[in-house]
Amino acid sequence: MLSRRRTPRWTFALVSAGGVMMTLDVTVVNVALSDIARDVDAGLGRVQWTVSAYSLAFGALLLTAGALSDRVGRRTVFTAGMALFTLASAACGLAPDAGTLIAARAAQGLGGAMVFAPTLALLAAAYEGARRQAAIAAFAAIASAAGALGPIVGGLFVQVLGWRWIFLVNVPIGILVVAGALTRMPESLAPRGDRRRLDLTGAGLGVGALLALHYPLVTGPESGWAAPEVLVSAAVGVLLAAALVASQRRGDGLLDMTLLRVRAFSGAAVLGFLARLTSLGVLAFVTLWLQSTHAYSPLEVGLHLLPLTGSLLVAGLFVARLQRVFPPDLLVAAGFAAQGLGLTGLAVAGTVAGGTGRAVTVLALVLLGIGGAVIFPPLMGIAVGAAPADRAGMASGLTNACYPLGTATGVAVFGAVFSARLSDGLGTGPGITAPVREAVETGRLELLDPALQPLARTAFSGAFTTVCLASALVCLLGVLAARTLRGGPGAAGKTPRRSRTRVAQTS
Repeated sequence: MLSRRRTPRWTFALVSAGGVMMTLDVTVVNVALSDIARDVDAGLGRVQWTVSAYSLAFGALLLTAGALSDRVGRRTVFTAGMALFTLASAACGLAPDAGTLIAARAAQGLGGAMVFAPTLALLAAAYEGARRQAAIAAFAAIASAAGALGPIVGGLFVQVLGWRWIFLVNVPIGILVVAGALTRMPESLAPRGDRRRLDLTGAGLGVGALLALHYPLVTGPESGWAAPEVLVSAAVGVLLAAALVASQRRGDGLLDMTLLRVRAFSGAAVLGFLARLTSLGVLAFVTLWLQSTHAYSPLEVGLHLLPLTGSLLVAGLFVARLQRVFPPDLLVAAGFAAQGLGLTGLAVAGTVAGGTGRAVTVLALVLLGIGGAVIFPPLMGIAVGAAPADRAGMASGLTNACYPLGTATGVAVFGAVFSARLSDGLGTGPGITAPVREAVETGRLELLDPALQPLARTAFSGAFTTVCLASALVCLLGVLAARTLRGGPGAAGKTPRRSRTRVAQTS
């Protein structure tokens, strides 16, 4: 009876629920910042740290949480993370001031990393062969769609119930997931003889390096890339990363350095970074463009993103079948090509008005969704297929750590491109003051003098077009880099090897 209760479907359902909650919380808060700032009596700049604190904590702990799960158990780390995330969500919803809210968001990020890091290892232990490919493809599509649905969910809760409910809704769901994991999900961990020592030095260096590398990407656009804290953090991040690599040469620490020399695995990590850079890294600018061009509310913006989320989910249903026919390098290259065409379409839509522009926008969003659905499942499959069973959690954590780093890099780099192009478009003529530039950057064109609105709209569209074309060039790089996946796990004609990960049937 116990084995019937703990079927792979339960693992998939619980892991997917956790993935949806963690990914949704990356984007759901953006639409509520103005309401939060007004309610807790804080400036918008400070309240933006409710987004940054989550991203920093989430990205910093992924690698360490994944490696730790190999030793103490992937279900254990997943469940502890969900419990922490649920408690932190309650603290966010009840926060009396901005400081408490920011601290609670950081705790949410820590819990989220513990939930997300072992997800691929849990799926790999629950499924094998074609069923594993199908499970990973479905999980990737669901998690990606959740990220894109953030504006809809956030806008709906803010307009109907208030901003606190975007956090409080996590509490009952989190309790159910924790209960389900404890009673329905089998434990999964490396065989006792293969478990490595607990590398506290490596864990500390890993957290410190990722935190220091994320910080300048989050603060650079606002503080300036030459600000001392940005430069110092970047330098510290590079030094800690070098120290981490040096500390792992013994071969029994946090990282398996030999795995990084596997071409397909390292290629999958880099391509995952690029894919998040060109998807969620650009999503903020797409949202801003829809708001400024059509004066949509947050909820309306979310609804107009349905071609993206819908195509993600629909295409995700067919990816597992495609993986049985086509090799991963071809699928990933095709996904990047679709995204590149979609981004080029958005660049064109930014210069075309009326019904034609809207039709091009819908087609472009559909291509972006299809591309995202096709790219991520093969990359995730390679991540768990190339790693030894005793290092599956580490491989999952390392691969997942590249994703938020890609998102943060995309927002930072494309933000710099957007600001520079916008400044060129606005020029330095009369009436172009700092408040005017800030209003245009945030898409609030209705606040401007009617005489300035045509210039502002042209400058904004030009900046958005430049961002889309720059991201399309990154997609071209992804098409070329997909060749690194040739011959890796999941290639045509290869049978995925049987996992040696032990699945415990005890509570």
